This record gives sequence, C-alpha cells and structure tokens, in this order.
Amino acid sequence: MLYYPRAQLACELADALQGKTLFSDAPNGLFLAAPRRTGKSTFLQADLKPELERRRVVVVYVDLWSDLQRDPASLMVEAVGRSLHQHLGLVAKGARSAGLDSITVGGISIDTSRIGKVNGTTLADALRALGEAAKSPVALVIDEAQHALTSEAGDSAMAALKSARDQLNRPGDIKLMLVMSGSDRDKLLRLVNTNAAPFYGSQIQRLPELGPDFIAHIAHLIAQQRPDLGAIDQARLQAAFALFGQRPQFFIDALGQALSPLATHGTRFEDAMLALARQRQHGDEAQMQSDYLALKPLEQAVLWRMLELGARFRPYDAEALSFYNDKTGDRVTVAKAQKALEALRAHQPSLVWKSARSEYTVEDAAMPRWYAQRVAAGTWPPVGPQLDWIEE
Repeated sequence: MLYYPRAQLACELADALQGKTLFSDAPNGLFLAAPRRTGKSTFLQADLKPELERRRVVVVYVDLWSDLQRDPASLMVEAVGRSLHQHLGLVAKGARSAGLDSITVGGISIDTSRIGKVNGTTLADALRALGEAAKSPVALVIDEAQHALTSEAGDSAMAALKSARDQLNRPGDIKLMLVMSGSDRDKLLRLVNTNAAPFYGSQIQRLPELGPDFIAHIAHLIAQQRPDLGAIDQARLQAAFALFGQRPQFFIDALGQALSPLATHGTRFEDAMLALARQRQHGDEAQMQSDYLALKPLEQAVLWRMLELGARFRPYDAEALSFYNDKTGDRVTVAKAQKALEALRAHQPSLVWKSARSEYTVEDAAMPRWYAQRVAAGTWPPVGPQLDWIEE
C-alpha cells in the first residue's frame, strides 16, 4: 500500500499538543474529524505517533472500531493496560519473585498480578502510573472516539479522561495529551457541544485532506515508472481524486486499473481515471438509493426526517409524528416510530447510530451529502419500484 508522509502536519500538531502553539486549545484535547478512508488513521499511526514518540512521549493508540462487539471502555482500558505492562513488566516480575503482591508507582499501588488489566484502578490512576513508570508525558490517541458514546461505560470513560486531564496537566506542564478522531463530525461534536458533554467547550477541527502535494507525489512516481507517458496532467488527476471523495485507497486502486498493461480503455490514463471516479460515485449513490427504497414506508420517513434535521432530530416529538403521518398516510404512534428506528439500526449495514443518551444520527456521513445534493437538484425523495410491505 502506498504511503504518503505528512511530517510537517504531524510536527505542527505535536507542537500544539505540547502547548507550544500560541492560543491553541490542543493541550485540553485535540479533536480531529475526517471522512472515512481519507487517510486519518494512517496519519495518526504513521505520522503523529512517531513524531510524539520522537519527542519522548509515550503514545497509546486505540481504535474503537477495531472490535465493535466489545465495549469501547474496555478497549481503552486494555490499551492503557498493555502500555503499562510494557513499562512495568520487569519491575513487576521482580516484585513477584520477591513475594510482593503490589508495587507503588507515583504513590499508586498496582497489583503485580493484574498489570495489563487495570481492574480496580481508575483510568486516571492508570494513566498517571504509566507516566510515572515511563518518566514521560503520555498521549492517548483514540481513533473513532465517537463510538465511546454508544455505551454507558464508554461515556463514563470519556468523563474519566477529562478528569485525568484536569488532574495531570498544569500550565506549562502537559503530562497527558488527548487526541480524539472521528469519521463523522456530527457524532464527534457530541463530545464537546453541550453542558453534559465530557469535553464541553473544546473545538472540532477538520484534519486536512490530501491535496495537490499528494497528487504531485503520485505524478512523480508515475513519471519515474512510466516515462513513455510523457507529461502528466495533474489537474485532471486532482479532479479525479476529488470525485473519489479524496479517498486515497480508491484512487490508488483505480490508478492500478488505468495504468495496467491489460487496460483496454484506449484513452489517456487521466481520462480513464475520471471515468472510473464517476463510475465509483454513481455506484455509491445507486447503493444509497437502493438501501433507501428497500426500506418500509415508515422507516423511509424516519430516515428522511433524520436527514432533514441532522443534530436537531427528535424521533418522537409531535412534529416528528406529524411528519411520519404525512409521509406514510398512516397514523404513527411512538411505539411504531421506535420500532422503525430499531429496524434502521439493525439494518446491514446499520443506517442509524445511537448514543448511550439516546441521541440518533445517520450512520454513514456520505448519506447527508447525498440527500443535500438530491434536494438541491429537486430529485428527492428517490423514486423506484414500490414493495408491498405487510406489517407484523
């Protein structure tokens, strides 16, 4: 897989996290949003993590989407526990050999038989112990952080992290850095935008997407390998990249097809890239339309309402029920609306995301953009073959 380093961006964000950037709130938490498959996780692991480690920061990285069957809180705790185990392993082994049941790190008693599990130790204490053991600041990088809000334990863990930040950090002395990323800005906002949010007052920033520098890098690689192609039209490649939603994986895959010796498109590869990008875009839109049309009328109405209102969506208020009634021609009760919402969540893939506080939003961040485009074009709602649904 092709990797494009972004060392300068990593350096700038590391400076901000360490409190070296004037007027930056990053020492209180850095919240980064970027659409799926645009290189966010690669940047966090391959650029930001090494840059922080170069500065002698202990980095704990955890992806809350790595195992969706597990509670997000347990994934966070285990990630901290594994790092603590790495730094205390030899010390703990020596203590056990000497018959000691616990060791004390920074005034915190750690059970030598349970290092790596952190059971019985608060997340704040585990992070403090990790910093003391490593004698370095700690950076906790949580990828897809919004998923923590899908469980009560995950919600509580976020509050615990805010408490740990407040306990460990002082002006000019940053011992705990928090980096939280999300592929859906609206969901990530729920960590910061209400009085009840654990990081109320912090700002969500958009992680810069790959742009002209990335395209120039790709063009250079192509020119090296295929000098027979002559001058490469970077503007057309940039246009194709934009149509691919600036998602490098899809772009690189398409380049493989366009440049293949087996390709039969009979045109310049830049033109083939534009054609493949439009094909991908049309395919994505067709899939969303197919998913929508396959829903029952009430499920369509609930999803429509959600797409229309975004963060202002309330599933069961009088206006929502009136909307459902109007779109379905049926009398919709709260119970029926609730059943439709659960069906949307159970859909494969899931169409609706729910937080532990019963907040709902569309699961796929691309769907609101598709909806907005259809509304602007006057082609909403989608029209297709109507299925005869039999209500149970």
